Amino acid sequence: MTQTSEAPAAVQQPSKRGRGRVHRAWFVAAVTFVTIIGAAAFRSVPGLLIDPLHDEFGWSRGTIGAAVSVNLALYGLTAPFAAALMDRFGIRRVVAVALTVIALGSGLTVWMTAAWQLMLCWGLLVGLGSGSMALAFAATVTNRWFTERRGLVSGILTAASASGQLIFLPLLSWIVDRYEWRPAAVTVALAALAVVPFVWLLLHDHPADVGQKPYGAAEFVPKPAPVRGAARRTVSVLLSAARTGPFWLLAGTFAICGASTNGLIQTHFVPAAHDHGMPITAAASLLAVIGVFDVVGTIASGWFTDRFDARRLLAVYYSLRGVSLMFLPLLLVTPSVQPPMIFFIVFYGLDWVATVPPTLALCREQYGEDSAIVFGWVLASHQVGAALVAFLGGVARDTFGSYDVVWYASGALCAVAALMALVIRRRPGAVTAAV
Repeated sequence: MTQTSEAPAAVQQPSKRGRGRVHRAWFVAAVTFVTIIGAAAFRSVPGLLIDPLHDEFGWSRGTIGAAVSVNLALYGLTAPFAAALMDRFGIRRVVAVALTVIALGSGLTVWMTAAWQLMLCWGLLVGLGSGSMALAFAATVTNRWFTERRGLVSGILTAASASGQLIFLPLLSWIVDRYEWRPAAVTVALAALAVVPFVWLLLHDHPADVGQKPYGAAEFVPKPAPVRGAARRTVSVLLSAARTGPFWLLAGTFAICGASTNGLIQTHFVPAAHDHGMPITAAASLLAVIGVFDVVGTIASGWFTDRFDARRLLAVYYSLRGVSLMFLPLLLVTPSVQPPMIFFIVFYGLDWVATVPPTLALCREQYGEDSAIVFGWVLASHQVGAALVAFLGGVARDTFGSYDVVWYASGALCAVAALMALVIRRRPGAVTAAV
């Protein structure tokens, strides 16, 4: 790792004030939670835009899916570099710029007239901005501010994106249904901009900035000097991690996770349900309900991760997800919402991103202080998997006239991911986290 020769900024001593009060780390986690909620608005839109853009411009679903896939791929590929940039410039600056770029990309789409402009605005700009707001951001905050309850905190912060989906999906689907898609894009831009002042004023980079220890730490931790060469460090960490087996197993399982969530359900569930006569608002509401139970499932997964073997948790999560996807084609045959569909939504929602806390824990166990950057690369594989299915799902719909083959293939991939999780080797000396 290459560090600058400049000395660290003057380190504040631990504050003796405020004993017995809520630790500042929880306030930072709360601001991070709200920030991710605001950024999650943009992630609610792609599935709502496929049919409106197809109807207005005549673009094929494969073309629109390609733009979504660019967005998803950049979301992942930007994450590890963003983690290193946070080490160089601080969390606050990187996140504020990322939210501004998201707002710019989403806002510019209202003037687009060609498919390449969709690629540029929603694919490139929103993809780059969202990548800097990815789960590597949550990992960085967790690693800096907490030494205890990391599994729980990572679960809470992961659930923030689902909470954003819960808040914005019904609103955006109503806007698209009543006023068409452009006002929805403007709403996303305004939501991202609204969070910027909170980030700039309230999101501290390190516990030492406010003279406190990380939550649960026995000793005060000085703020490290800024690390130069963010791109070089990011690539060097990748090259080092790529020489280990656990990295490829974690990347492979997380690629399947992305394929079976962001790429599949988040992008194609609404148009697939609409194919069978279900109104867009009803389908979007079901997707929002997934977000409700995702919050519960992800926080519970963080609690489990602090207590049980993360590999076995991943195997259980992927197995259950695969089974649920195999049944989905049977549930999409009627335009009305029946009890079996509600059961699927609840079951699938509990499992949506429950995989994140144990994956984060395994990265932390295997790669120590580089774990946030390594997780950024693992997240990149998640989004590459999502991008492939976002594109191939649209192509399959254009080719076969339905999404059935995509549901079955994704269910089979989840079974493969469960087996991969079980063969990850524990690092020598590692123990299951305890309370």
